[in-house]
Amino acid sequence: MNLQQIGDLIQGQVVGDPTLEITALASIEDAQSGELTYLAPPRKASAMAESKASAVITRELLETDKAQIICETPALAFARVLAHWYPTSKPTAGISDQAVVEEDVSLGNNITLSPYVVLSTGVRIGEESVLYPGVVVGAGCEIGANCILYPNVILYAGTVLGDRVTVHAGTVIGADGFGYTQDEQGAHFKVQHIGKVVIEDDVEIGANSCIDRAKFKETRIRRGTKIDNLVQIGHNCEIGEDTILVSQVGVSGSCKIGNQVALGGQVGISQHVTIGDRVGVMAQSGVMDDIPANTIQAGSPSLPHKDYGRSTVLIKKLPKLAAQIRELEKRLEAIENRTSKS
Repeated sequence: MNLQQIGDLIQGQVVGDPTLEITALASIEDAQSGELTYLAPPRKASAMAESKASAVITRELLETDKAQIICETPALAFARVLAHWYPTSKPTAGISDQAVVEEDVSLGNNITLSPYVVLSTGVRIGEESVLYPGVVVGAGCEIGANCILYPNVILYAGTVLGDRVTVHAGTVIGADGFGYTQDEQGAHFKVQHIGKVVIEDDVEIGANSCIDRAKFKETRIRRGTKIDNLVQIGHNCEIGEDTILVSQVGVSGSCKIGNQVALGGQVGISQHVTIGDRVGVMAQSGVMDDIPANTIQAGSPSLPHKDYGRSTVLIKKLPKLAAQIRELEKRLEAIENRTSKS
C-alpha cells in the first residue's frame, strides 16, 4: 500500500509523498526504511529522531523529514492499519471427518469443525464460526456467528456465546462454581450449580481462563469486554460492557463490575463486591469493599489512589519514625526518672 491509501483507510491527512510505498509496519524502535510507525502519548516527538521509519502516524505535525499521516488517535489508527494488513486468518470452512457431532445439532453456513471437535446434543452454532481441534461443546450450548474457539476450549452444558466472540486456547467456560456447605460431621458438601454462563457479543477471552456457571441463574460477561489470560471469574458475577480484566485477575462469586472498568494484573476481588462504572484498580490490589464510579484505587486492602500514595510514602519512613519514637521514649523515661527523684 502507498501512503495515500493508508491515509484514506484511517481518514488521515497525508503530509509528504503520497505515493510512498509502505512495505511493513513496526514500532518506533524497530522500524526500517520503507516502514510505517506511529507516535502516541506518552511518547514524545523526540522519539522519532533516531527512528529509521519512512513514515509515521501522528496527532500533530512533527518537525521531521519523514512522511506523516495526521489523525486524532494515532494508536487506534495504527491498530486499524494492522488489522487491515494482517487480518485474522481462518482455516477453510468444512466439517472434519474426525469431528463428533451428536443428535439435534444446528450448524450455520460456512462453519469450521476441526478434528476432534465434540458437539453434544442440542448445540447451536452460527454462520462463519470456527472451532479448532479439541474444542468440546456441552449439551444445549449456543454459539453465535463469526466466533472463534481456539484449541481445547471447553464449554460446559448450557453456555451461551454471542456473535464475534473469541475464546483462546485452554479456556473453560461454565464449570461449576466453587460452593460447599458443611454436613453434620463438618465435611464439605457440594452445592450444585444449575445456572449457566452468558457471554455477549464482541467479547474476547484469553488463554487458560475460567468463568464459572451461576448457582441458579447466570454469570454474564457483557458486550465488548476483554479478558486476558489466566483470569478467574466466579459464579453469579456480572461484568459490564467494555471492561478490561488483565492477567491473573481473580473475581470472587456474586460480584458486580460496571462498564469501562480496568482491573490491573493480579487484582483480587472479594465476594459480593460492587464496582461502579469507569473504575481503575491498579495491579496486585485487593478489593474488599464496594468502589464508587469514576475512581482509581490501589493497594491491599485497596484505597483511593491518592490515599494509597500517601500511605506508601509513610511506609518508607517507618524505620526512621520507629527510631525517633525509641529515642523519644528514652528521653521521656529519663525525664520521669529525674522527676521521681526530685
